Amino acid sequence: MKKYILTTMSLMFFASLFAQDDQTRDDDALRSNEIKINALYTVVGAFDITYERLLNQESGVGLNVVLPYDKDIKDEINYYISPYYRIYFGNKYASGFFLEGFGMLHSTNYNESLGLLDGFDPFIDIVEIKKTETNFALGFGAGGKWYTKSGFVGELSFGVGRNLMESDYYSDFVGKIAITVGYRF
Repeated sequence: MKKYILTTMSLMFFASLFAQDDQTRDDDALRSNEIKINALYTVVGAFDITYERLLNQESGVGLNVVLPYDKDIKDEINYYISPYYRIYFGNKYASGFFLEGFGMLHSTNYNESLGLLDGFDPFIDIVEIKKTETNFALGFGAGGKWYTKSGFVGELSFGVGRNLMESDYYSDFVGKIAITVGYRF
């Protein structure tokens, strides 16, 4: 009889441990939204905000928007909007190492130098024309994400993509780099 009671109590104890683990995972699944700010871009002179919706333990989709506020950066970049999909390889819910596929719609400014045709003197008759170019790129990235039980999120990531349309001035490639902080709710 003692063995029966001991076995039953042991099973109940282990069942309660698994129930607590499932409860923790359920709590993580309830927190499926993140809002983040790129601290690196904020220091450089651009407002970079990201919203991510966690689909399950291993994946999430998000939207990243960058708007510069520093005059020097604003002269070159108008904005970029970048939707993405991520696959996570960590032990915690939607965290750890990740791979990312992204698109990027971006608008940039550049100056084109033109010489006047009538009486052209290359040292005097040069006209600068400000032009705007909009392009779309596809790319991939990688990084790491960490979060605390209270919901604080930290992230490091890097990505590179290629413009799909021909570019007159800028490179055919675009890059993303982020040191973000945020909150999971």
